[in-house]
Amino acid sequence: MSDLNGLVAVVTGGASGIGAATVEELARRGARVASVDRTAPVSADVLGAIADVTSDEEVQRAIERIAVEFGGIDILVNNAGIGAAGDVGANEDAEWHRVLDVNVVGIARVTRAALPWLRRSGSAAIVNTASVAATNGLPDRALYSASKGAVIALTYAMAADHLAEGIRVNAIAPGTADTPWVQRLLDAADDADAAAEGLRKRQPLGRLVSAAELAFAIANLASPLAGSTTGTVLTVDGGLSTLRLAW
Repeated sequence: MSDLNGLVAVVTGGASGIGAATVEELARRGARVASVDRTAPVSADVLGAIADVTSDEEVQRAIERIAVEFGGIDILVNNAGIGAAGDVGANEDAEWHRVLDVNVVGIARVTRAALPWLRRSGSAAIVNTASVAATNGLPDRALYSASKGAVIALTYAMAADHLAEGIRVNAIAPGTADTPWVQRLLDAADDADAAAEGLRKRQPLGRLVSAAELAFAIANLASPLAGSTTGTVLTVDGGLSTLRLAW
């Protein structure tokens, strides 16, 4: 596919997992892609801007560098995020602030920095990474679910605010994905094999969602071919949210 030819895309959290797969997919479809992450991108062919999304100064510097080097920004993928486990009483205030700072305020920081460039684009699109944890009551995910619920609410608000400027805003809501973060959770489990089997069984498709599948969904939402799609949350979860195959 070459639907992104000539467009410039920025992916936060682009050095691993869903972000790295998205960088690869966007580039495959013709975009010039930059990764904003605390570590360098996997490929030397990708422009890597080292920044922490909790630092406004670092974000502003990274976005400015990318926009100047590439001559603008057309696509922003707000993918950087961190997880949290436990019920509502499991995390101290500092952890609540840390997770919300990355997962929610981080989106605001990066978008705020990129908006002047997106407003100049004729194909401007933003895609945020939410989660099915936002809309399904998953056990021991109180803080994480709250942060991703905020991402969905923010996505709708941004879509309304920037519609007249020609900036489309959508989100994806992944189910449990085969990513380094999930692998770390499994590694910490008392019985990693049993925990992995439980995650697979939770999704009716019987397996975890792949990073490549999520990257494909993100690229489709970002594509100018989806020009009438805005204010939408695309669920990619193997049927977890809607299918009940056994009672």
